[in-house]
Amino acid sequence: MAPAPNSQTQLESGLESGLDSAVQGGIEIIEVGREEINAWKRGFTPQAEIWNGRLAMLGLSIGLGVLLLSRLVASLTAA
Repeated sequence: MAPAPNSQTQLESGLESGLDSAVQGGIEIIEVGREEINAWKRGFTPQAEIWNGRLAMLGLSIGLGVLLLSRLVASLTAA
């Protein structure tokens, strides 16, 4: 039975292949550029999850803003 490769061996093999990667806590972290993260990709990808979060926060902010403005207008017209 061959010994399991340690994180240093994995790190060296990743760097030799041209990828910028690091191992933290047993998880390999691969750095990607800003263009790759902001790419509009469909499916269950990290990019889609980033855009999902951004659009959810935008929708939440717009909804709370509309609610706040409608309450403000309603209280001003009732007075």
